[in-house]
Parts: sequence; C-alpha cells; structure tokens
Amino acid sequence: MIIYTLTALVAVTSILPPPPPPASIARTQLDALVVLAPGTSDGYSRSKFPHWATVQGTCDTRETVLRRDGQDVQVDDQCRAVRGVWHSPYDGATWRLASDIDIDHMVPLSEAWKSGANDWTTSRRGSFANDLDSSQLWAVTDNVNQAKGDKDPAVWRPPLTSFYCIYARSWIEVKSRWGLSVDPAEKQALVGMLDLCTDDPRDRLR
Repeated sequence: MIIYTLTALVAVTSILPPPPPPASIARTQLDALVVLAPGTSDGYSRSKFPHWATVQGTCDTRETVLRRDGQDVQVDDQCRAVRGVWHSPYDGATWRLASDIDIDHMVPLSEAWKSGANDWTTSRRGSFANDLDSSQLWAVTDNVNQAKGDKDPAVWRPPLTSFYCIYARSWIEVKSRWGLSVDPAEKQALVGMLDLCTDDPRDRLR
C-alpha cells in the first residue's frame, strides 16, 4: 500500500469548515426559522441520506473533510486518510490516527428528518448529507460524536464551552440554509449559546 503525505500549507484555523455567519446574522437567521413542536423519527433511515458521495476520483466526502481539517495528512492509494494531525474542536483533543476521527453532521441526519427533511427527495437529502459548502461537516473525536448522536442543543452541547458560540452559529446556518425548523427548547438553547459570543477573536476565526 502506497502512502502519500498531504502537507497543509495554511494555518489550522483556515482549513476548518467554511465559517458560519457572525452572531448578529445568526440571531436574525434564528428568528426567521419556523418554530414547530419536535417532529418524529417515523420512517427515518440513514440510507435515505446517501453518503459519503464521491467528490473527485476515489475521494469521497469523508476523506475530503479529513484532508481539509487535518495537517500532514497521509492517505493511501484509494484516498483513504491513514495518519495526520486532527484537532477536534468539540473537546480540544488531538488525534493522529484517522480511525479516531468521525465526520459529524452539525445538524444530524435524524434531526434534519424530524425538522422537515422527511418531505425532501432522496437527492436533496444526499446533498444535505454531503454539504461541503456550509459548516455542516466537522472532523471530531469519534466517541464525542457518538455521545452527541442525533441530539439537538437543548439536549447535548460540546464538552468545550468555548466552542458554544461557533457551534450555535453553525447549527443555525445549516438549518437556515436548508429551510429546517426548530423546536421551542432548541431555539431557547441556541439563544443562550449565542449570548456567550464575544468580541474574542477566537469567535471570529471560523
């Protein structure tokens, strides 16, 4: 098996997902979201959100995010990331094996289903599951992602409170971009997280 090394040429803060809008815009987006009672997962299946899609050659969405968010990433001849350096923004952990990293959907697939994606076509759900143009996809510690599951911010938040601002802005961006609803408890939690946004430069990096 041939291993190739892809050396990041830019600072780690510039190779994470596309930055979500600032808190001021996030608040406006949140106010515009439809508020509904929590939906049900009736009929939900991950297979209804086809992923990971081919991006180029043998590289799929997962591998693209691993390469985008890592440093000195080594891949095999099938574009599978093997080793590198990944900093998980949810918990601050650093990992060097790709097997320790999950690609998290900021808005989980099941949550999207319960928020309106149940009415989408399979093609649109696939586009949502592979969205590289927003801050929907994050390389994070695998067991932290598993702890999150399909929970919304009213039930689960990242271990690092310093990431709450970016987490809320990203969650709201994705829901706004895709026209998904929020439930009352979820909206209240997001408002509280946005209230933690400050003028700290770290809140503006991503």
